[in-house]
Amino acid sequence: MAPPGPGEVLVQTLASGISAGTELLIYRGEAPADLPADASLPALSGTLDFPLKYGYSAVGRVIEIGAGVEKTYLGRTVFAFQPHQTYFVVPQDQTITLPSGLLPEEAVLLPNAETAVNLAHDGRPMTGEQVAIFGQGVVGLLTTALLARMPLACLVTLDRYPLRRQASLDLGAQHALDPTLDETFPRLMEVLQKASDHSGADLTYELSGDPRALDAAIQATGFDGRVVIGSWYGRKQVSLDLGGPFHRSRIRLIASQVSTVAPELRGRWTHSRRLLYALTFLEALRPTRLISHRLPFERASEAYRLLAERPQETIQVVLTYGDSG
Repeated sequence: MAPPGPGEVLVQTLASGISAGTELLIYRGEAPADLPADASLPALSGTLDFPLKYGYSAVGRVIEIGAGVEKTYLGRTVFAFQPHQTYFVVPQDQTITLPSGLLPEEAVLLPNAETAVNLAHDGRPMTGEQVAIFGQGVVGLLTTALLARMPLACLVTLDRYPLRRQASLDLGAQHALDPTLDETFPRLMEVLQKASDHSGADLTYELSGDPRALDAAIQATGFDGRVVIGSWYGRKQVSLDLGGPFHRSRIRLIASQVSTVAPELRGRWTHSRRLLYALTFLEALRPTRLISHRLPFERASEAYRLLAERPQETIQVVLTYGDSG
């Protein structure tokens, strides 16, 4: 590797997090191959065509600094939007110094925490509202944890895996339902009705990554409600029944994606402000309980197979690198 140049630092990776949503779409070949990897992240150049180096959640220790970087930066533990790799050279201003109380394996959830904050911003939950969240992967669980801090009338989550439903309840959901059961939808509507004597959810999030869940999310939403779509479906097609109550119910579909800040918020919110708040949220949450597996970087192929073939056993899978302390 080339040594760090002016304003750069060399980082030895301690841990990196696998995104079970975006990375599995790429892993399975379900992402558009000609799509830019991520125009908002300098480390992810090129397209999503194989072969590619991907990942955007790395935590490591600064072991060498370039000219112009303060000596106090040497030895710091930092976060960077970098792929899975043992070392990387990056401009200092593209790293975030982590608080001493946050473990490296916890800090890899920072991009997901920022996504949860962005989802809250785009959905605009209000005091006393009824909220339903479809999907309790890491992003769904962090969104649940964030919204559970609000005085909502009801917070209901749905996920097919018992492990994730229990984690959802532990993070503050009042009810966690299995969407694969025939009785779930009537039960969901009953729970929402009892919470405020108002039919349907005021705000619904679709975070499952399953296109079929979007139709159910729309059906669960009441008059003048909002459906925030945080899932990226890649090349998977979405089929919706919009011939029923949807049109007359004036339901709004909102696309939410973390690469940008909503236009109406840009006067006060920047990427850096949102990211720093997400770090504060993560530090308070201490999300070790969401890490289901830790595998050495050398066993990365096993980690991907685990996520792809046995998702019911997983929440967050972390790759570790040597001394991760």
